[in-house]
Amino acid sequence: MKKLLLMGNPNVGKSAIFSRLTGTKVVVSNYPGTTVGYKKGKMYLDGESSSVFEVIDVPGIYSLDPISPAEKVAVEMLEEGDIIINVVDATNLERNLYLTLQLMEKGIPLVIALNLWDEAAHKGISIDYERLSELLGVKVIPTVAVTGEGIKELVSSLPDTPPRMRPMDEDERWVEIGRIIRETQRVTHHHHTLLERLGDLSVNPLTGIPIAALVLALTFGMIRFIGEGLIGYVFDPLFELYTPLAYLISQYLGGSGFLHDVLIGTLIDGRIDYVESMGLITTGLYVPFAMVLPYVIPFYLFLGILEDSGYLPRVAVLVDNIMHRIGLHGLAIIPLFLGLGCNVPGALSTRVLETKKQRFIAATLMAICVPCAAQSAMIIGLVGRFGILGIGTVFLTLLVSMFILGFILKHLFVGESPEIFMEIPPYRIPYWGSLLKKLWMRVRAFLIEAIPMVLFGVLLVNILYTLGVIAYIGSLMAPLITGVLGLPEAAIAALMVGFLRKDVAVGMLLPLNLTMVQSIVASTVLAMYFPCIATFIVMLKELGVAEMVKAALIMILSAILVGGLLKMVLSMVFI
Repeated sequence: MKKLLLMGNPNVGKSAIFSRLTGTKVVVSNYPGTTVGYKKGKMYLDGESSSVFEVIDVPGIYSLDPISPAEKVAVEMLEEGDIIINVVDATNLERNLYLTLQLMEKGIPLVIALNLWDEAAHKGISIDYERLSELLGVKVIPTVAVTGEGIKELVSSLPDTPPRMRPMDEDERWVEIGRIIRETQRVTHHHHTLLERLGDLSVNPLTGIPIAALVLALTFGMIRFIGEGLIGYVFDPLFELYTPLAYLISQYLGGSGFLHDVLIGTLIDGRIDYVESMGLITTGLYVPFAMVLPYVIPFYLFLGILEDSGYLPRVAVLVDNIMHRIGLHGLAIIPLFLGLGCNVPGALSTRVLETKKQRFIAATLMAICVPCAAQSAMIIGLVGRFGILGIGTVFLTLLVSMFILGFILKHLFVGESPEIFMEIPPYRIPYWGSLLKKLWMRVRAFLIEAIPMVLFGVLLVNILYTLGVIAYIGSLMAPLITGVLGLPEAAIAALMVGFLRKDVAVGMLLPLNLTMVQSIVASTVLAMYFPCIATFIVMLKELGVAEMVKAALIMILSAILVGGLLKMVLSMVFI
């Protein structure tokens, strides 16, 4: 099977062309030995199984001189390709041609998809693509990927012979590009569109920050609205239909015993509680399907819209200077903000960050310092009776802790520099076919990877509970909880439950009649010490076992240190 590589600069429409060329059976993988993801699918010519190509959507690059992990992967994948479709942005021909000349020097059969042909016309850019084809010696096909224009001709023009292009140095390439541009491109005056004006406003700090706040607030609101709607009207009703079967299995197993505790879990007041029972076929299924998936679906949908519309790079530029202080670049605002709704999509969105160090810092800071919406509501309920002083102290502590901890992690861990180099593309209306295919691939990949990990996590907790390990840990924690943090022993149960659901754990503190200092310390420690099981599983999948162990140790140490200092300072202030 021949390998057809889609190659080009970032934001030139490769994914939309990939969606046009391939069917629904698309695989999302990480390149061996890396965390760099790519898509591959199959394309059948004239419907014949004998004429089939493996189409690979190669990560976007600007040249074959790699400076990032994604670019290194793209160059390595080039060695495996049989044919290249070089996707070129017709609105930015001069910049794109540098990679084109480098690809032609490799001696691999190549055809050029001159994409965004319609946008070029709207901007007053006219390109003599036939003359461009003559000068380069390869076929050039104007395309509009979102409508499918030119795709059929592109496929029928796949070459068999490589182009003839002698190797050139950098200066020679730019001289050749200048000659090509003079002979093929003409630019006339055009009126700025509404999207172009909006693009200018959204990168200007004076107007861009309010726009970013509005967009992210709407995104967060819609993710929460759709997620809660899916839970309330789809997944919870489905589990209500499933509950009688679970009870039959429980009765068949005798209502107790080791096998019952593993499969069904512990009955809470004689009934199955999908959050707290911790059985493989109760909590193990409920967590990924009814707690996580409802937020994953809208999160991936809106992430795709923000990606394909060209808005994400603008947000990154606006907050880049601030994020550099804590070892991140501007795109880290996405996981930190989405974590305020639910830490699960927040952890998932760390994928938008390019380096391992950035993903680790962002996920760790989010898990420690960004309480989800449900937990925030319970914190307000717990400390709200002490007024704005109590609420403000908790959230101010978390904010200050985030910047201090981020600064420490930035200098403590080695890794790639977070310097941002990002093109700001024009605003575009997303192609829904590509958007929905991307959504389906991401959701499917999440379920395939997450469900086994959740089931393993539930099984492990059950085994540890049966062996008495969890009870032993609780007894060890007692001096720490009562001595260092100044909390009553009854708070230990809440901290243990916090691994399942943070908001439930905070709710368990309400009947304890804690003082203001105890309430503030308990709320802060619960927010910081460990993520809920759903977030833990996602972080484990995203970071890997070794990195998750480091993150967990940082969480626990940070919670103890901050909680102890907070107790000491507040006790002196409120004697």
